[in-house]
Amino acid sequence: MKRTIKDLVNLKGKVVLLRVDFNVPTDDGGKILDTTRIDNELPTIKYLSEQKARIVILSHLGRPEGYDVRKSLWPISIILSRKLDCNVSFCNYCIGEEVKERIKTLPEGDVLLLENVRFYKEEEQCDMKFARELASMADIFVDDAFGVAHRKHASNFGVARILPNAIGFLMEKEINALNQILENPRRPFVAVIGGAKVSTKIKILEKFIEKADTILIGGAMAYTFLRAMGQDVGQSIVNSESIPVAQSILDAARDAGKKILLPIDHVALHAKSKTLVTTSKMYGDLIGFDIGPKTIELYKQELDGAGEIFWNGPMGMYENKAYRNGTQSIAEIIAHTKAYTSVGGGDTVATVNLFGLSHRFDYISTGGGATLKYLEEGSLPAIDVIQEKIL
Repeated sequence: MKRTIKDLVNLKGKVVLLRVDFNVPTDDGGKILDTTRIDNELPTIKYLSEQKARIVILSHLGRPEGYDVRKSLWPISIILSRKLDCNVSFCNYCIGEEVKERIKTLPEGDVLLLENVRFYKEEEQCDMKFARELASMADIFVDDAFGVAHRKHASNFGVARILPNAIGFLMEKEINALNQILENPRRPFVAVIGGAKVSTKIKILEKFIEKADTILIGGAMAYTFLRAMGQDVGQSIVNSESIPVAQSILDAARDAGKKILLPIDHVALHAKSKTLVTTSKMYGDLIGFDIGPKTIELYKQELDGAGEIFWNGPMGMYENKAYRNGTQSIAEIIAHTKAYTSVGGGDTVATVNLFGLSHRFDYISTGGGATLKYLEEGSLPAIDVIQEKIL
C-alpha cells in the first residue's frame, strides 16, 4: 500500500513538488475545451494548501516539440486561480534561477504552476540530471498524475527516485477503483470492449477472460473477430495479422467457460453507392461502422443483469452522427443499470461526456493508456517507485 498525502506530517512551509495531469483537450489555437482533469485535481491541491505547504505544480500538455505557445500552461493558472481560495502564480520555466527565486518567495499555502514540462526534451527521456534539477527545488514529491503513471519520465519516475514521496487523492482513488475490478468485482461482471485494433486490446481481453463473466465486443475490432469465426465482413476494417490472435482469444474464452458476444447486425455503408443500410449480413462492398439495433438489444440483456460493468472503447465511429447510435445507446444502457459502472480510456470518457452521462457513472478513470496498462499489469512504473505506507 502506497503512502498518501494523508501520511505526510508537518507540511507547513515545506515545498511540495506536485506532479499532476493537466493534459486537457484544447482546440488548434490552444483554447481549453474541458476542465475535468483540472477539477479532479482540486481536492489534492486544496488539502496541501490547507496544510500550509508551498505547492509547486508540474504538468505536461500534449506532445510539443520544444516551446509551443498553444501548449503553454499559463491559461490553466488562470482557471486554477478562479477555482482555488489560495493565490496561484505562473512561471515560464521548469528549472533555472528564476524558478528557484520564485519558490523562495512563495507564501505558505499558495501555488506556483510551472510551464509545460514537455517543452524540455529531457522529460520524456527520463534524464536523471533533469530529474535532479526538478527535485532540488522541493522537500517532498507528490505524484497525482495517474494518466502518465505508465511512463518512465523525469517528472514522475525520475523525481520519485530522489525525493521523499507519496501519492495524491486522485491517484489513490484510481488505484482503489481499478484494484476492485482486479480483485473483487461484483458479479456478474461484464466488460464492454470496443475500438479499432485488436492488437491494442490483446492483453486487456486476456485479463478479462480471467476476471469477467461476459465480454461484449464492438467497434471496428469486432470485424477481425467475426472474420476469425469465418464470417463475411464485406470490406470492413480487418487486421489480418490479428486474426490468429482473435481466434486464440475466442478459444481461451470458450475453454474458460466465459461468454464473448459479437455484433449480430450492423450499420454499414455501401462503398460505391454511399448508401447506408442496417443489415444482419455483411457482404460485397459493405463497410461496417456501428452496431445495429439487434446487437444493442442483445448487449442490453447482458448489461441489465450485471453486478459490475467496465467499459473501454466506442461501439462504432461515434465521431460521425450517422454512426453514433450504437455507442450512445450502450452508454445510456450502462448509465441506467443498477450495476457498479466504471469507464476507462480517452475516447470512451469523451463519449460519456459528449452524451452528458458522466454523473450517471460510478467511476470515470482519468487515465487512457494508463488505465488499461494498470488492469493488464496490476501496477505501473511511476506507482512502483512510490514509498510504501508504514503500517
